[in-house]
Amino acid sequence: MDALIDKLKEEIIEQLNLEDVKKEDIDNDAPLFGSGLGLDSIDALELIVLLEKNHGIKVANPQDGKKIFESVHNKHHIQEQK
Repeated sequence: MDALIDKLKEEIIEQLNLEDVKKEDIDNDAPLFGSGLGLDSIDALELIVLLEKNHGIKVANPQDGKKIFESVHNKHHIQEQK
């Protein structure tokens, strides 16, 4: 699981061109939007594209991007999907 989280962090950094951010800078449970990493709704759409392109995961409602990417280790959303 740690390897997958590290890979996701690297993909986020690359997809969003976060040049000054290292994967170690992204706390697994910290918010990605607002006060955390400071991402916005356009970044959420880019992350949805990342999921579809790199992992074949389709997001039915793109407006759910912020909820899906609440944090790198979004336990709440994962539990909802089980």
